[in-house]
Amino acid sequence: MRIALDAMGGDYAPDEIIKGAVEACELLDTDDELILVGVEDSIESQLSLLKADRAKLRIVHAPDIIGMDEAPIESLRKKRKSSIAVMVRMASHGQTDAVISAGNTGACVAACQLRMRNLEGINRPGIAAVLPTLGGPVTTCDVGANVACRPINLYQYAVMATIYSRQMFGIDNPRVGIMSIGEEAAKGNELVKKTRELLESDSKINFIGNLEGRDIFEGVCDVAICEGFVGNIILKLTEGLVDMLFKAIKTELMSEDLKLAVQFKPIMTQIYKKYDYHEYGGAPLLGANGNAMICHGSSKSRTIKNAIAASKKFYTLKINERIIKHLSNSSVRPNSD
Repeated sequence: MRIALDAMGGDYAPDEIIKGAVEACELLDTDDELILVGVEDSIESQLSLLKADRAKLRIVHAPDIIGMDEAPIESLRKKRKSSIAVMVRMASHGQTDAVISAGNTGACVAACQLRMRNLEGINRPGIAAVLPTLGGPVTTCDVGANVACRPINLYQYAVMATIYSRQMFGIDNPRVGIMSIGEEAAKGNELVKKTRELLESDSKINFIGNLEGRDIFEGVCDVAICEGFVGNIILKLTEGLVDMLFKAIKTELMSEDLKLAVQFKPIMTQIYKKYDYHEYGGAPLLGANGNAMICHGSSKSRTIKNAIAASKKFYTLKINERIIKHLSNSSVRPNSD
């Protein structure tokens, strides 16, 4: 398998990105290859510092970098030799089997849609982020790719996220819910109500109805479906809340008893690691005609290593093929709105 990695994307690029790639080499098979896409001199310098074994590494030079705050479409148009553009172009030409980036999310999604296109039967791809909860991982789709959804988009997100949850996490029959303002069937806007009808018509989807925000963390569902605007708010709110809670607990322990804080540190570290998004690596762009993994902008080496592992698992389990098969056998068609 050939995996292309945007070496210049992310708040800590290229150092942490390349470090993660080097660490991930131990996870690869003999015939696998990691392709580092970016400014060649910068990549070479970092590999030398790490004294990396280059047997499974290759560099593809891309002189331009798309900043995190740049407009996606405009930046892709102006920077045709950026690491994101070059990496996705390679995928469209069959020169790599997967792409991974912690860079500008909008640019990465746009490049994938423009170059890789969509899977057969898919109207719009969606980003599926995994939220760690006490009840297990909850796959939430979409968290930012599509902010203007139609019912068919949400139905397709449910299909794709169900297959992803089942294959990646071993959940036999994932429970699927749609985010709304109340659990009652009568509640929700027109989008939610029409999507319910589509989901209820597919017997292969274990649809449990409407979800309230708290349900995600109470073990009610395994898959949460929503439009990208709502999903991104859920994702960022969750990240901020978790970070604040850990800081609050640490502050209280330190002010109460320093020795007590030292005693609790190993437990806090263990809990934080268990519910840390870095453990899941990245969020797949489900519905893209290929294997695209989008990582958090603040990704560290551990995040990248885990993203590479997830990308390899996604490819090995043939998740895209399973999505196409489900949709081809479904009575819900791409124009079923």
